Amino acid sequence: MRLFYAIFLPEEVRRTLVEAQGQVARYKGWKEVAPHQLHLTLLFLGERPEEDLSDLLALGHRLGRRFPPFTARIRGTGYFPNEGTPRVWFAKAEGEGFTPLAEALREGVAEALGEEALLAGGDKPFKPHITLARRKAPAPRVPPVVFGLEWPVSEFALVRSELRPKGPVYTILEKFPLRGEHGREQEEGAGKHAQDH
Repeated sequence: MRLFYAIFLPEEVRRTLVEAQGQVARYKGWKEVAPHQLHLTLLFLGERPEEDLSDLLALGHRLGRRFPPFTARIRGTGYFPNEGTPRVWFAKAEGEGFTPLAEALREGVAEALGEEALLAGGDKPFKPHITLARRKAPAPRVPPVVFGLEWPVSEFALVRSELRPKGPVYTILEKFPLRGEHGREQEEGAGKHAQDH
């Protein structure tokens, strides 16, 4: 199973990003990410055996209880790599919760499954971003787009990605609410009911 942890976007944020994708839509060399697939990757795990799933789900729930919701912002766009020929056009995301959550996921996965489980993501430092388009053939850079978007991040998810000829198909395996301080009390009160969702 090809897996990653991600944060998906509310409808109004998606709509604004889809409008921005119009900047590259006219160039055949750029391929836009489908609106329902716009997301922010917290940790890419690559191919994992099915038996890892219970550990990965348990880790998601554990961190959801630990981390509180936070506000995310999108200010503008950028390119990977920044110099030379770009491969990816993205929207830059900011929010004090992104990096601590991504780092805690890395540590948790290394602890539960070993360091080699992190190799799929490479050694690149975590930079919160939402990929808007990928460059498939020669195509120009488009001018920066400026946003003033904000939204509350209240959950993250473990996602399965199946590579198909027309592009990847994402399936959300489970969502993990961010409950921070309240997580423990709620869980004790809700008991097993919380595990059924």
